[in-house]
Amino acid sequence: MNITKAIIPVAGWGTRRLPVTKAIEKCMMPIGNRPVVDYVVQDAILAGITDFYFVVNAQDTQLENYYSRNEKLERHLEFSGKPEYLRYIKPPENVRFFYIDQDMNSKYGTAIPVGLCFPYVKPGESVAVLMGDDFIYNQDGSSELANLIRQTPENGCSMLSTQIDPQAVEQYGVIEFDDQGNYYQMVEHPKPEEAPSNQINISKYIFNYDLLQATAAYSNVELTGEYMITEPINQYVMTGGKMNVVPARGQYLDAGNAYSWLYANRVILGQ
Repeated sequence: MNITKAIIPVAGWGTRRLPVTKAIEKCMMPIGNRPVVDYVVQDAILAGITDFYFVVNAQDTQLENYYSRNEKLERHLEFSGKPEYLRYIKPPENVRFFYIDQDMNSKYGTAIPVGLCFPYVKPGESVAVLMGDDFIYNQDGSSELANLIRQTPENGCSMLSTQIDPQAVEQYGVIEFDDQGNYYQMVEHPKPEEAPSNQINISKYIFNYDLLQATAAYSNVELTGEYMITEPINQYVMTGGKMNVVPARGQYLDAGNAYSWLYANRVILGQ
């Protein structure tokens, strides 16, 4: 299956990381010398993604600056005899970045960014939906998204998953399987004794056009509270659709709290 577009929601305030996220966008938290979102982007580029749709807080500029040229810095590196650093700061080639504003004082939740980007999707097109504050790390440099695409049937839907300590499931969306081992539903933040499994959703998906359309429709309904992307996924499966669950090959890392961020840095830096 050929997929060239990715939707990456990055508009959250990062309240779990305050006060640092008052000044640093959550997706720009550094893992090693790169922002966490760049691990998602570079993995997607290896998978053949050429068009990135970032859903951003309207007032944020750090992400856009990161993926734009900084000609003053380029000239400084040339002038100071450090041209070898230029390769670290030039934007990726042969890809396009689009920035879609999300009103953070209006509807919120992981389904809303998909709805905002739906007008940019062509009928029949499939798209990668990748949250921007966590990633899968493969030491061999292979692309986790490329593997997910390979294992997704033509015009199908899929998600990455990984197994975790059963006592930690309360922090995640946990996958429930039917008797045949197929995706049945997502259970959000269950207590350990009530969790249907210890296999969690790690927010990396392939959505076909039907599921994109259903998510956009869901995001337009007037509800109270958070619009979770797992709700249209569950509805899609209940009405006959199939969601393929693909176990991640690499290690799941994130910057969601100070401890997981520190651990991710230790992994990336080889400690």
